[in-house]
Amino acid sequence: MSSPVAATRLGAGRYIDAAEIPAGTITTVHEIETVDGAKVHGVLRTLNGARTVISLMHPRQDLTHHVLVPELLARGFAVWTQGTRSTNNDLNLIHEQALLDVAAGQVFLRDQGFENRVTLGHSGGGTLFAFYHEQAGLPSEQRLRKAPSGRPVDLTSADMPLPDAAVFMAPHPGQGALLQRLIDPSVADESDPLSVIPELDPFSPANGFAAPGTSSTYPAEFVTRYRTAQAERITRIDAEAKARVALADEARTRFKTSLDPADRRASLAPRVLTVYRTDADLRFVDLSIDPNDRPYGSLFGRRPDLTNYGLVGFGRLVTPEAWMSTWSANTTNADFLRCAPGVKVPTLFVELTGDAACFPSDAKLMVAALGANDVEHRRVAGTHFGGPLRPGAPTGASLAAAHIGGWLDERFPA
Repeated sequence: MSSPVAATRLGAGRYIDAAEIPAGTITTVHEIETVDGAKVHGVLRTLNGARTVISLMHPRQDLTHHVLVPELLARGFAVWTQGTRSTNNDLNLIHEQALLDVAAGQVFLRDQGFENRVTLGHSGGGTLFAFYHEQAGLPSEQRLRKAPSGRPVDLTSADMPLPDAAVFMAPHPGQGALLQRLIDPSVADESDPLSVIPELDPFSPANGFAAPGTSSTYPAEFVTRYRTAQAERITRIDAEAKARVALADEARTRFKTSLDPADRRASLAPRVLTVYRTDADLRFVDLSIDPNDRPYGSLFGRRPDLTNYGLVGFGRLVTPEAWMSTWSANTTNADFLRCAPGVKVPTLFVELTGDAACFPSDAKLMVAALGANDVEHRRVAGTHFGGPLRPGAPTGASLAAAHIGGWLDERFPA
């Protein structure tokens, strides 16, 4: 493999060193059209003679330069990195629509003549692909016809080729399940980012918070009360999202008979939700809760007591429809545990022992839920984004790639 090149490092290891693309790699860029007329883009990197292609996707992020790309190419596999219609702009991310984007990519790869197609879901890409496998494995007439908000998204008419294998690396349990653990229940007023309910404040020493960088110790009673309050805040936002969807639906119904431009405008108004403080999982700062090798801090930085109040975070600005489809644990279809029984192809689950999104308790439940007869669960040392646990140690991505490559070679030899 070529020598590594430096990559920018931000936050808690979100960007890590990546190897160079191997010499001889053929790179092509493609625009493909989904069954509902959306245009999405993908990059195919392949080598002469490659018969197996690995797909990397995420519902919200651009994975063109994912750290595993050169690692997989160096092992002789072609790699397809594709975006959804919501890449880097997830304001209106409807997961059911994202499945149409996945389907278009799988059709493209099938038509390219690859003998084997493998999905590789990292982080949020894990639930995206689990959801795809679940729906693609159903008879077409049993697939979903609408998103949770009622928006028509007809999966029954889509060509959804079923991949030959699935790999999951550090998959979190779904955007909705993830947000329910992250959301700060001490927000007293949804219109005020600084409002606080003191007895629920995760960053108050009175509740067990220690000096930043030092592991906190929250009483069990506080943890239970906190998690209950998190679920209650999600439910309150659910109610607001449903009310705003209803307003648009009512205006749309009125317009059908009134033809009043005011009703038409009212039906189109997005009524966007602003969700403050979504970086507050107690496990970020209390390393004794669901312990593993993770460092102190969240996916976004070493100071959750600060990043929780900043702009960066999950689900901060979202349409009601996207909230219901993606971010609500109560209404989303894109939940790993719900979808996992529908993943019936050979499956490799790679747990990173320093993960702060897929914790040991999550991994155990997720692996047990998978519907395949051929399932392997492997653990490698690394952080959620594939970084090393300590300076000078191998990266989690390189260790994971070795396991993934060996597992694939056993089933799809070059």
